[in-house]
Amino acid sequence: IETVWWILGQFWKEDLLYEGHKVVPYCPRCGTALSSHEVAQGYREVEDPSVYVKFALKDQEKTSFLVWTTTPWTLLSNVALAVGDDIDYVKVKLNDEFLILAKARLEVLKGEGEVVETFKGKDLKNIEYHQLYPFTQPAKKAHYVIGADFVSTEDGSGIVHIAPAFGEDDYRVGKENDLPVIQLVGLDGKFKDEVTTWKGMFVKEADPLIIKDLKESNKLFYSAKIKHTYPFCWRCDSPLLYYARHSWFIKTTAFKNEVLRNNELINWFPDHIKEGRFLNFLENMIDWAISRDRFWGTPLPIWTCNKCKKQHLVDSVARLRELGKDVPEDIELHKPYVDQLELSCPDCSGEMKRVPEVIDCWFDSGVMHTAQWHYPFENQEVFKNNFPADFICEAIDQTRGWFYSLLVTSTFLHKQPPYKNVVVLGHICDKNGVKMSKSKGNVIDCMEIFDEYGADALRWSLYTGTAPWNTRRFYKEAIAEARKRYLGTLQNVYSFFVLYANIENFNPINHVLPIDQRSEIDRWVLSRFHHTAEEVRKAMDKFEITWATGHMEKFIDDLSNWYVRRSRRRFWSSEKNTDQESAFLTLWEILTGFAKLTAPFTPFIAEDIYRNLVCRIDSDAPESVHLANYPVPNETIIDEQLEQRMDFVMRIVQLGRAARNEANIKVRQPLAEMKVVTVDNFERETLQEMEYLLQEELNIKTVVPIADASTLMKYVAKPNFRELGKSPLKGMIPQIKAHLDSVDGNEVKNQIDNGGYEFKLDGKPVVLSETQVDLQAQASDEFAVQSEGKLSIALNKVISRDLLLEGLARELINKIQFMRKEQGFDIVDRIKVNYDVIDAKGLDDIQDSIKAYGNYIGQETLAKSIDKNNGSETPTTEWNINGIKVKLAISKEAMA
Repeated sequence: IETVWWILGQFWKEDLLYEGHKVVPYCPRCGTALSSHEVAQGYREVEDPSVYVKFALKDQEKTSFLVWTTTPWTLLSNVALAVGDDIDYVKVKLNDEFLILAKARLEVLKGEGEVVETFKGKDLKNIEYHQLYPFTQPAKKAHYVIGADFVSTEDGSGIVHIAPAFGEDDYRVGKENDLPVIQLVGLDGKFKDEVTTWKGMFVKEADPLIIKDLKESNKLFYSAKIKHTYPFCWRCDSPLLYYARHSWFIKTTAFKNEVLRNNELINWFPDHIKEGRFLNFLENMIDWAISRDRFWGTPLPIWTCNKCKKQHLVDSVARLRELGKDVPEDIELHKPYVDQLELSCPDCSGEMKRVPEVIDCWFDSGVMHTAQWHYPFENQEVFKNNFPADFICEAIDQTRGWFYSLLVTSTFLHKQPPYKNVVVLGHICDKNGVKMSKSKGNVIDCMEIFDEYGADALRWSLYTGTAPWNTRRFYKEAIAEARKRYLGTLQNVYSFFVLYANIENFNPINHVLPIDQRSEIDRWVLSRFHHTAEEVRKAMDKFEITWATGHMEKFIDDLSNWYVRRSRRRFWSSEKNTDQESAFLTLWEILTGFAKLTAPFTPFIAEDIYRNLVCRIDSDAPESVHLANYPVPNETIIDEQLEQRMDFVMRIVQLGRAARNEANIKVRQPLAEMKVVTVDNFERETLQEMEYLLQEELNIKTVVPIADASTLMKYVAKPNFRELGKSPLKGMIPQIKAHLDSVDGNEVKNQIDNGGYEFKLDGKPVVLSETQVDLQAQASDEFAVQSEGKLSIALNKVISRDLLLEGLARELINKIQFMRKEQGFDIVDRIKVNYDVIDAKGLDDIQDSIKAYGNYIGQETLAKSIDKNNGSETPTTEWNINGIKVKLAISKEAMA
């Protein structure tokens, strides 16, 4: 509070804090005026009355001014009518009466009536008319025509009704013409007792009754409804009234240019806000009404002398003690305590009383850059080290609220912006795209989300999908998807590591293994992690949180679905070797490093991982992940070529799986061959060096690089009639079609790939471009083909007897492993397997498969024996093994 007082004192010394009476947007429910940036937050489209009223002239019988308004309740306080000096007006005879309105607005009469006289607006000035509602008599001359520069002919009748008590322009022209102010509305928004007909009624609710009365008294020409934007209180949602109020103002318009210049120094995210919404608001700024008629708030520190009437601003507690009598040591600066202090006027020693107002809370928040430090009374160095802020973040409506108030006060006080960067948030909408609001009942209970999904899941769902400044739909299903996609995957990897690390009693402190001595997949995942850390840092430096989280999600997906899945057997190998050590150490480093990387985004899972994997074994480590340093990428570990090679292999695997799906062949069924189209030495060498990965991932025996994709399929060339129809060749389409039907489509494709297909028609050369030919690929019956860009692969679909038997073995392994899990066997339990083939025709296939691959099945499932059913009473489960019905039973092998 003291700092706020000091800041107001700086405005006071520069003569920029003044008292005035001004029409301000006023909330009758809150009982307070609103500043322009507060009003801007509450506009919405509403339906209001649209009425045309007849104001009868005093000296011309049956002649009236036709006046339009959307606020009938203000008619009771009318004191004048305004016209434009140079606007053309007409007098129209309509039935047995005459109406005066702007010539350009004759459409209001819908073609009826006869123009009997034309004149300029200035000729109408000073003409008197009868008071519409004489609930009170004005003390000054009133109810006559004046000129005003804001009158237009874009809508209405071209004649404006003037009520200085309820309009900014009205008040201004009222002052210029010395018009009286008739205030028939109380601070509660209800008509005062003088309005005997509608006293005590809220003005908006009185509108239909006023319209009815105008109609009954033949003063209403026409009434309807109009949709337009109207301001509502951003706090309580009550309609605002423009009301002539006493207020204190900061003359922000005096340093408007400095504010505009400082805006140029700020980085806005998104940047179009800077030159658009925010700049438009700054260019139209008006003086800031900072006083409020409330009990709660920072007291306005202005005292008025009851003797000499001079006003003094007290800008510190020290000054308060200097002027006050018996000021307590622990003085409370809030109301009502501060109002109980007796101060002596420094000019005449008279008694001073504080003005009753408090300060707009937006001023409090707008000076937080300085007041939070109690500057300049203390923490001057702390303030200098923390000003300006690196960034601030709030919703888009704060362009007219907090962003604005911060910039205005900082520009005046410190001559520079209070923040370097602004991250603007879009609005949160519900599942149907409707902005969330408690009044609409479509908000989501945060505590319910925390209980059901966790705070991390809620946070992550907000970070991903779209940039923070875009409007987003937010609903429970989106949170569940975010948790599954990222947190669930990370949790699974973490749980996997903990499970096997406990089994093997692995302690990373006891292991040191240089990177160059680790396996290729370990070096790859470490490179990916450090590369990801680098990209996350770059993204966050640019406040691109969606880019950062996108990189993190991709890494966790690769970590789980490639690294851990590919390395799984390395963790439970019965042999203690360097490869197992490398796997454990690498995954520990990744998990602990990633806990730090994700900590600002998902603080709880990060803390759980860090405390369990770091704090439990290293007493010297920071006690929380949030006290640890953020990861810094190690350039020596990043191997971009290795990442590119692995990415190439992963793309091939993705296409290979798609080809299997298309051919309806399970991954567990081995295939003989896959052909891959390679475009350069890098791809060919990668295939040669990493063939084993493709063999294991896609369950194929050999990988064959080829240079030409056309060998995988036959192409059929057809003319693109739409493109040819727009070209000079449109007259030759029939001949072109006949030619393409007769030639080798593969040759057409080959030429198209090299710039265009050239041939002759009637001896004249013709060249077809890529867009003028439709090439349809027809794969060979032996191959399943998939392509992405220039990368194409083909899987040989022919399954030999040996491949068939191996496929059955893999299916058996899958089903036995599932049964182990369902029956709750421990990961190290040895088992016995019994089987029975229900379909006699498949008996030989199953027995041949077990005979050929029994050892392999035993190794994978820890089965000590695989026997045909010998009458065992162990419960069996029936399975479909590639079309063969088989019963399986497993039991735990007794320990020797």
